[in-house]
Amino acid sequence: MSGNARTGERRGLMFVLSSPSGAGKSTLSRMLVENTRGLRMSISATTRPMRPGEVEGEHYYFIDKPRFDAMVLAGEFLEHAPVFDNHYGTPRAPVERALAAGEDVLFDIDWQGTQQLREKARADVVSVFILPPSASDLERRLHTRAQDSDAVIRGRMDRATHELSHWAEYDYVVINNDLGRAFGEIETILRAERLKRERQTGLSTFVRDLQTQLKK
Repeated sequence: MSGNARTGERRGLMFVLSSPSGAGKSTLSRMLVENTRGLRMSISATTRPMRPGEVEGEHYYFIDKPRFDAMVLAGEFLEHAPVFDNHYGTPRAPVERALAAGEDVLFDIDWQGTQQLREKARADVVSVFILPPSASDLERRLHTRAQDSDAVIRGRMDRATHELSHWAEYDYVVINNDLGRAFGEIETILRAERLKRERQTGLSTFVRDLQTQLKK
């Protein structure tokens, strides 16, 4: 292996996007996965039934509640949480395999899941909080989706107030006033984090080889 090849060796990272509902997190996540080499979406395990059109191992890992509880006790989740009557969690093994292979894993999770990731793997986590440009814009986006009743939208707006209180816990904050610009800023963050010295696992060997060559 040449010195130039070694400089390309690196450990992957967990790239987290969080935001209040309607601020653009899911759209930006999809754009990142579609346009970024070496980035894959994290796949969660869930206890809810499979829906028509869903594929095991592509959309979710579908497991029953006893199996989910056993995985929690065995420490097999990086993060997990109940959502209404079901449970969701990120299996540790597939993520760790991806990171070791130099691949990045994208997480579309809330502040509680982000906190759990930090507790288990702080050095591998890069977190970005996405803000809407204004409260009125957030409400407009929720109404535009036309998926929820006014009461549900009001509940999402109330919950957004609580979610916004955690913005300072994130490494980066991006205001999604323009989708293209926000995407560019998030791309820039990912590129810079990939170049961090501690993630370039082949760099030490490359530098030692370079020093040896210079002494000849």
